[in-house]
Amino acid sequence: MSKEEIDYILKVAEKLEPYARGVQGDLLSGKLFAMLFYEPSTRTRLSFETATKRLGGDVIGFSSPESSSFSKGESLADTIRVVSGYADAIILRHPKEGAALFASQYSTVPLINAGDGAGHHPTQTLLDLYTLHKESTLEGVKIALVGDLKYGRTVHSLVYALSLYNAKIFLVSPPELSMPSHVVSDILERGATVHETTSIEDVIEEVDAIYMTRIQKERFPDPSEYQRVVGSYRLTQELLKMAKPTTIVMHPLPRVDEIDPAVDNMPNAKYFQQSFYGVPVRMAVLCILMGVFD
Repeated sequence: MSKEEIDYILKVAEKLEPYARGVQGDLLSGKLFAMLFYEPSTRTRLSFETATKRLGGDVIGFSSPESSSFSKGESLADTIRVVSGYADAIILRHPKEGAALFASQYSTVPLINAGDGAGHHPTQTLLDLYTLHKESTLEGVKIALVGDLKYGRTVHSLVYALSLYNAKIFLVSPPELSMPSHVVSDILERGATVHETTSIEDVIEEVDAIYMTRIQKERFPDPSEYQRVVGSYRLTQELLKMAKPTTIVMHPLPRVDEIDPAVDNMPNAKYFQQSFYGVPVRMAVLCILMGVFD
């Protein structure tokens, strides 16, 4: 997506935010969206459903593969072919990287990637950008991405988008969980400024935003590898005092132990507000796809 396309989505999201806060609308009246979730989800699935229903639309689908014909051996391609005949768009989450791109080749309706394994999570990136726009700064932002940068699909999508906004990106992770080299090469070619370190203390005084991530236990092929890196970073009140008073803390959630719950009460904590912003942003995506906005 171009910067102009992203900016337009964020502009539409701002226009739709009152509906996300409870004003009932009918912009998606008569529209039906298929939620095909082959992996667990709370925020992504429920925010898409909320976005749809607050605008008068409806949803069908499943929240685990065991409740679908996948358990009988049906292929993803065949499921997509079938569901394309039922819904106006498909929202797909799948554990395999590249699944959304593959599925789009068999869909006759718009298909939204709601997360594909350790690949990408583009609508999460859009709500992350919206959070920066609303709560901090987006153009030229200095941001630290902390934790699991190898398996964390949210940060993979986010760095590509940030490269469009002249961001200064600090990648903070253990060596075993560093950002894939091809991703770093891509964003450097796009003009992003990138600094890699293993220490959050090295960068916390400089950044406008800290984007914490959990260690993605379910992505590790070797459990012993997970045990070596679990608990690598934990953001506390004491650590956050080193940051600027205006520095915001973000997290795609769920968190495990990488943010001390005591941080929740600090004005810097924006991760629950960030989660809410998923509703207007996903409203915007659905409305644009359905032609409500040009």
